[in-house]
Amino acid sequence: MSTASERWRGDVSDGVAAWTGTAQPPHALPPDPVGDGPEADQEAVARKILLDQLTGRARTRHQLAEKLAQKNVPEELATRLLDRFEEVGLVDDEAFAREWVQQRSTGRGLARRALAHELRRKGIDDDVAREALEELDADDERETARELVRRKLRSVQGLDHDRATRRLVGMLARKGHSPGVAYAVVKEALER
Repeated sequence: MSTASERWRGDVSDGVAAWTGTAQPPHALPPDPVGDGPEADQEAVARKILLDQLTGRARTRHQLAEKLAQKNVPEELATRLLDRFEEVGLVDDEAFAREWVQQRSTGRGLARRALAHELRRKGIDDDVAREALEELDADDERETARELVRRKLRSVQGLDHDRATRRLVGMLARKGHSPGVAYAVVKEALER
């Protein structure tokens, strides 16, 4: 039975020399077909970046522009491609905002204020965000707050009234619910 040291036939310095580019002819690196090939078409590369980003989920124009900037795509080319993607409907900030508001309000229980902050971070124009947020009904928002409190009630059962109130109101505040709604919903839940 042979050990690892008996099976080793090479010299570590050969590998280091090959990687650092200091290897002599018997150990020289093979030619690099990619590096030696033609220059990539910037527009094709930028288009591929955009399509890769849009695979799986929608993104805002701002997010896509940031990604292209990270990849050193010239601003003029990025603007032209993003305009074209908007023309054909692949990039639609209004649809993105409506979908984002719907998903995050029902899935995470976020209120208008938190959603507006998230949309702003994603580069959505304030007018577009306002339109999307208008689709949220105040009664639905209040019902979402009630549901969040119902789910959290078990975890505050052993606490005194003031501490439970603080925790529940704090949780609603982190979700963007106004203090008035938060206190009213928590008071209603704790009285039951």
